[in-house]
Amino acid sequence: MAIERAAVPENGGALRVPHARVVPLSAPPPSYAAAVERYLTGAGIAKSSARIYRISLTTWGWMLRGESAPTGPARRGAKPDPFDLAAIDDPGLPPVLAELAAARADEMDADTVNRELSIARKAIGWWQPQGWIIGDPTIGIERRPAPPDRTKALSKPQITTLWQLEASVREKTFWKLLYESAARAEEILCLNIEELFPADKRGRVASKGGAVEWIHWQSGTAQLLPRLIAGRTHGPLFLTDRKAPARTPTLDTCPVTGRARLSYRRAEEIFEESTRLLANPLASPDDFDDLEGWTLHRLRHSALTQDAEDGTSTPLLLARSRHASVRSLERYARPGVDAVAAHVAASAPAARRRG
Repeated sequence: MAIERAAVPENGGALRVPHARVVPLSAPPPSYAAAVERYLTGAGIAKSSARIYRISLTTWGWMLRGESAPTGPARRGAKPDPFDLAAIDDPGLPPVLAELAAARADEMDADTVNRELSIARKAIGWWQPQGWIIGDPTIGIERRPAPPDRTKALSKPQITTLWQLEASVREKTFWKLLYESAARAEEILCLNIEELFPADKRGRVASKGGAVEWIHWQSGTAQLLPRLIAGRTHGPLFLTDRKAPARTPTLDTCPVTGRARLSYRRAEEIFEESTRLLANPLASPDDFDDLEGWTLHRLRHSALTQDAEDGTSTPLLLARSRHASVRSLERYARPGVDAVAAHVAASAPAARRRG
């Protein structure tokens, strides 16, 4: 950053202190999309997190253009029209952006909206010192209150019913691996076949912050993995059903089948749709399109909660969840629905008389 020297007046008048003039550290990117990629690379965003960051920043691309971001099926594969990153400094953008953000908050859950806002601010905060933009048009946009959902941990009967669903080998393996490893969905989707150690029932993932860590699985995943891998030795573990587009990075393309790595968005859509009737057991199949299913994160949440109920020690829970602090683990260590239901049943007068 270069700052001009203040001019000292000869007549003893007030000093003239000009504004700081930011000198770009490197050539500005040709577009907003290019700036996103420069940020993901330059800020050292872990591979397991880069997909979520890219999706969130793509969503903000529409709003920073002054347009509403598409939702639902219309969002899949869509991208905003190219625009200059410098457009972010348009003085008329903040009020428009505030309205668009408020409208999106009415359509999406608070956790998603808050995560997207946080990611956008991180990117803007990285672009500013580069000298590519000056202001932050998100100032004034507030995070939405997100009351804690105490029902995120699925019961063991619900988990059993999930394994009985008709689903492809890819989905069965993905869901089982998420639950048995208690890993984050982004970490599992970033797994490559060469990072698996089947004999030891473990794999190597890039965790939050870029740390490389182990995840472990059980016999359910071990039985399904050979069918999913089908002789492949390299490339993404979980693949799409169709050939990868020409623009797909080599690292995200299977060298044997030519198919692309399965995206988080698509994996979440499949799981949510597959579990709608499980999540709403009293609903009619005729209402299927109006129902909401489970999220992938609930598999991790359920695994850790059930571990805590079974008496797993705090140090082991920390190692399994790979959280940095006990405070981050608290949300999972609460007794789940099974434990509370068993306590209520055991405390009933009839049960006490039988005892």
